[in-house]
Amino acid sequence: MRDDEIDDVDRAILHALQEDARNLSSDEIADRAGIAGSTVRKRIKRLESNGIIKGYSADVDYGKSGYPLRMLLFCTASIPERGERIPDILAVDGVVSVQELVTGERNLLVTAVGESDDDITPIAQELLDMGLTVADEVLVRSHESTPFGEFAPE
Repeated sequence: MRDDEIDDVDRAILHALQEDARNLSSDEIADRAGIAGSTVRKRIKRLESNGIIKGYSADVDYGKSGYPLRMLLFCTASIPERGERIPDILAVDGVVSVQELVTGERNLLVTAVGESDDDITPIAQELLDMGLTVADEVLVRSHESTPFGEFAPE
């Protein structure tokens, strides 16, 4: 197996980390996957160094933390520039994620959070000032996620 390939053990580790990276120890993950804890630790280190695991973060409920508005801003940037724009967009106060889309005119999906419309409007204006076109805005009622099923052990 090449160093950057993942196998069923890696998938089981990834699934466990997606479920609860904060509270599962490597020994608990090992018990689930039927391997040694030291193997889990080595595999996690390899997955991190290969960029498969990019980091660990808290799944924040913005509404409960005082920021009830979650807005999706569909933007357009020139194709050669769209990927280069992402760090600048992420630096905008209130922006929590950016996705690069590869089909259609709307090629960047920016997620912003705020307390009110007064928080979101300046974000949209800053994107416009960067030379992006804001093609559409969508207010999100809820957002949930789950571990990727293909990583689940059989």
